[in-house]
Amino acid sequence: MRAVRQRLHRDLPPTPLWAYAGQFPGPTLDVRTGQRIFVRWVNEIPDGDFLIPQAFDAHLHGTHHGEPPTKTVVHLHGAVVAPDSDGRPDAWFSNGFAQRGAEWTREIYEYPNQQDACLLWYHDHAIGQTRLNVHAGLAGAYLIRDDHEDALGLPGGDHEVLLMIQDRSFAPDGSLTYPMAESAGSADRPGPWVPEFFGDTILVNGKAWPHLEVEPRKYRLRILNGSNARFYQLRLADGRSFLQIGTDQGLLPAPVEVRRLLLAPAERADVIVDFRGARGSIRLLNDAPTPYPNGETPDRRTTANVMEFRVGRRLARPDTARIPDKLRAVNPLLEREAKVRYMAFSEYKNAKGEPTAVLLNGRKWDAPVTIQCKVGDTEVWHLINPTEDAHPIHLHLVRFQVLDRQKFDGDDYLKAWNAEIPGEGPDPISAEPYLRGSRIPPPPQERGWKDTVRVDPGEVVRIIARFDGVPGKYPWHCHVLEHEDNEMMLQFELVP
Repeated sequence: MRAVRQRLHRDLPPTPLWAYAGQFPGPTLDVRTGQRIFVRWVNEIPDGDFLIPQAFDAHLHGTHHGEPPTKTVVHLHGAVVAPDSDGRPDAWFSNGFAQRGAEWTREIYEYPNQQDACLLWYHDHAIGQTRLNVHAGLAGAYLIRDDHEDALGLPGGDHEVLLMIQDRSFAPDGSLTYPMAESAGSADRPGPWVPEFFGDTILVNGKAWPHLEVEPRKYRLRILNGSNARFYQLRLADGRSFLQIGTDQGLLPAPVEVRRLLLAPAERADVIVDFRGARGSIRLLNDAPTPYPNGETPDRRTTANVMEFRVGRRLARPDTARIPDKLRAVNPLLEREAKVRYMAFSEYKNAKGEPTAVLLNGRKWDAPVTIQCKVGDTEVWHLINPTEDAHPIHLHLVRFQVLDRQKFDGDDYLKAWNAEIPGEGPDPISAEPYLRGSRIPPPPQERGWKDTVRVDPGEVVRIIARFDGVPGKYPWHCHVLEHEDNEMMLQFELVP
């Protein structure tokens, strides 16, 4: 990890960034299933080189006891790893490992890659400042491939394209900008933390509103939402469809034709776009409100635009790629013997109605761990969202399946739960008495293995997971990074 300068748009001066291996986004790591690798993550960021000092909030957990603002730690999102290679928030380290967090144990991380082919990504996870470190540039892609995927004959080589989508804002000198709370410094909101960051510029692979030259053939697009808080609802301007073949943790059972792709932060979509019959340019557009789902419509001049595909007239060689009717079997996990847990979200505001914290189960990160999952057990988690925003919930270590979604009365639920004081619980209760309507099964494009799931306001989402892996403690959290940094993160413990 180094401090670098990189030009992100031809009309901008080079932007100061933090970057893996000196490039933003970081280099894409491409591995095979079962190919165990070891990575030594080294922090070479100068101690005084904090890019966004005005946004550093010394009142957040993990930032108020003299921890260096240039601390980092790397999490491989979606990977099945042991706790000491998971990039836990308190396992941070500074330049040259001079300072280390309480849970730091090793310099070299081990990634077994014992999982199906899929697109993962690595990014910073330092306690209390993940939002700022990722915003500074610390993110990169990680591809796992396997023989099963190879045999399908999907588009590959130059016709497989990774698209990491992020948003940023810039000062005239090219430097990154990041907002501060308007009432920062007041008694009930002492720090500059803001509940979400929404930039006015869309980046794809580290370039602002880029274009890609394509041939009139099938392309495989591996799309990752790497933004702090922005959701994307993607569509192609000429109305052509995406053929979705995969999600977070790999291939779907069968291809699904969709006109729009809705991606919460950290979600991925694996899609085929057939450019045959196209002429000229096709824009990739975004119409997701900010914040999602009840916020403002994207600006047609800026954030409604993502990138442009420029379609040529000739093929360099014949298009022999094929899209099979069946991709990979996804065997459903069974509920009948699963343990059930209720996981509820809560948002706290000051007298002015400004958010001051967002919690899971009414508790903070350093609360005693009360969620203990036995190795080999299957569990159903009810993710209960009575807040005003959608929250993408990510579980470390495990993959899961989405069972269903159902509306509920959030106000009545909150009154019954009575978790009024941040950090003091009590444990969430069932939302059963407050449910409205019927359970809605996931759409076909959400019926694969997931590691991040969108939970909309006034909604209960049920997920099911089998808890396998190395015993130890693992985080689960909201992947709106501003929420994660301000306590919307807890731990579960995997026990023998």
